Amino acid sequence: MIHLFKKGESRTRPTLLLLHGTGGNEEDLVPLAEIFDKKASILSVRGNVIENGMPRFFKRLSEGVFDEESLLSETKNLYEFIHEAAEKYEFDVNNVVALGYSNGANIAASLLYHYQAVFKGALLHHPMVPLRNKELPDLSGIPIFIGAGENDPLCPSEESKELQQTFEKAGAQVTVEWNNHGHSLTQKEIMAAAEWYSKHFN
Repeated sequence: MIHLFKKGESRTRPTLLLLHGTGGNEEDLVPLAEIFDKKASILSVRGNVIENGMPRFFKRLSEGVFDEESLLSETKNLYEFIHEAAEKYEFDVNNVVALGYSNGANIAASLLYHYQAVFKGALLHHPMVPLRNKELPDLSGIPIFIGAGENDPLCPSEESKELQQTFEKAGAQVTVEWNNHGHSLTQKEIMAAAEWYSKHFN
C-alpha cells in the first residue's frame, strides 16, 4: 500500500496510523498527528481503491452504502499491511492508535469490528457503522474517541449513536464529541480529540 512512515523520537510512544477521507492521501492527516503527539511515530496509508479519481479505503455502492465484499477484503489487506509495516519499520504492533477521518474512520472501525486488540485506541472523526449483525471481539478497556456531527449530511447522528452503543457493548470506553458543523473537521473537534489523546496516552 502507498504510505509514508515517520519515525518518532520515542519508541515507547504509540505509532499513529493515519487514514484519510475520500479523495485524500497519506499527507492529509500528518499535521493533525503532530498536534496530538510530537514524539509518536506515524504510519500514514493511502486507500487502495480509486473512485472517480479519488482514493478510498473500500468501494461503495452509492453515497452511504458500502460494498461489504470490498470492505471485508480491504479491512483484511490493511490489517496485514499494518503487521508488515511493524516488522519493516520496527514499531510495536501492539501499541498502535488509529486516527481516521470519514472513509478512513470507517475502515478503522471495521478493523475494530474484526480483530481483537488491533489498536490500543482509536480516534474516529465522522465514522459510520461499517457492518451490522456482526459480533465484535472483546474491546474491554480500549478507549475510542468519536467526532460526530448533529447535522452531518453524510453521517447521520443515529449512525454515531449506534456505533457508540456497539463499541460500548463490546467493552470499549467511548467518548463522543458532538458539533453542528456538518461533516467538516473543526478546530473545536480537533482540540477535543487532542485533549482526549493526552488524557489516555500521555
